[in-house]
Amino acid sequence: MSLWTAQDAARATGGQAAGDWQATGLSIDTRSLQPGDLFVALKAARDGHDFVAQALEKGAGAALVSHRPDGVPEDAPLLIVPDVMAALRDLGAVGRARAKARVIAVTGSVGKTSTKEMLREMLAGFGQVHAAEASFNNHWGVPVTLARLDPEADFAVIEIGMNHPGEIEPLARLTRPHVALITTIAPAHLEAFENIEGIAREKASIFNGLEREAHAIHPADLPTSAILARAAEASGATCLPFGQNSEIVHLHEISQTHEASVLRAEVGGLRLAVRLRQAGAHFAMNALGCLGVAHALGLDLARAALALGRWQPPAGRGQRQTIRLDPVEPLEFTLIDDAFNANPASLEAALDMLAGIAPGASQSGRAGRRIAILGDMYELGPEEAALHAAVAQLPAMTSIDIVHCVGPRMDALHRALPAHQRGQYVTQSEDLAAAVHQLVSPGDVVLVKGSKASLVSRVVDRLRHLDATAHQVG
Repeated sequence: MSLWTAQDAARATGGQAAGDWQATGLSIDTRSLQPGDLFVALKAARDGHDFVAQALEKGAGAALVSHRPDGVPEDAPLLIVPDVMAALRDLGAVGRARAKARVIAVTGSVGKTSTKEMLREMLAGFGQVHAAEASFNNHWGVPVTLARLDPEADFAVIEIGMNHPGEIEPLARLTRPHVALITTIAPAHLEAFENIEGIAREKASIFNGLEREAHAIHPADLPTSAILARAAEASGATCLPFGQNSEIVHLHEISQTHEASVLRAEVGGLRLAVRLRQAGAHFAMNALGCLGVAHALGLDLARAALALGRWQPPAGRGQRQTIRLDPVEPLEFTLIDDAFNANPASLEAALDMLAGIAPGASQSGRAGRRIAILGDMYELGPEEAALHAAVAQLPAMTSIDIVHCVGPRMDALHRALPAHQRGQYVTQSEDLAAAVHQLVSPGDVVLVKGSKASLVSRVVDRLRHLDATAHQVG
């Protein structure tokens, strides 16, 4: 099916189409480009125009460019515009305008991508769902997601993020959601904001893009919930706070076992339970927000709750895995891979999850250990050293046996730890990755958590490599 014709794209952007082409998708990266895609030659770390010839060789249906690049033949299928980024936004705006989908926008300091994936799983039972495959939530990611939107999709889930003030509202106005969900407000990107109240106001600006007769969903139990509530009310939307202090989307209880977290709630007067496999309790609050979305859309809440139970955390976002150290003997440890991102709130939630999991038996019959391998948290501003050190005082830390620290910022935590908890400290993740075989034993539960830039995912990779069953032949 054609997503964009030369004529449609030219009308949307005011550009000049070369050739009578059709595109079945849209790509900004030749590495993931599929035959038939419209290749968008953005200028980022490198100029996308340098890759137009390669994109066409790989089967791109056409290329969106500001000029004909060198080496591209005269008869190549192109859409020539004055500004490629502006044209991409135009395609996103028209993609949104022509869609019949009910649009859900998601933002928050923590849990945006996981919540987007929960919504994808939940909504799939009610119709065709469009959502970005990755965290396409910035000034180019949101237009790309909208420009890829199938006009016949029933639902679209759009993730909206930010690093600096003023980023969310323009993306929300481009998205024009029928439902906007804020997952939570926490200390993140403090380099660009004076305080957490500023973060709350920026996140709440998502409500300024809502369509008429829309729904604004936000946490009810935070210190900044009043800021979110005022913004939701000012937008004219129907307000659906969720949490213990909400009557409509009310949290009764979250309990955690080794295998799952269980959410018990009452939504629109209906009592519901959601069992999230291999997930920490912090994911349960995201699921509660998703039930708020189901309520706003008028969906069958029992079916929505069952669908949420099929979701599992992806790699890097709290996924649990059993690593077998011996192909025959029952010698194993539990790995929690949460290495994609970190800020004080998500780290506290991850440590709470670790503290709630009982270790197994070690080879000697004694209980295993709870081990945290923690990488730097980025973008915390001038208080970053204090925020890292404060992790040592979190309630969950009393249940953690040993903490290994990775990165220059984590030096503050390493110093703050009591001697009995203080594990290794390295500035580079590679140094710890090389020693993982010395860090774990049968029965242990091992959490790896850090900002993506800390590269603690390399430690996860080496821990997975210890799995003896993965290397068996025949």
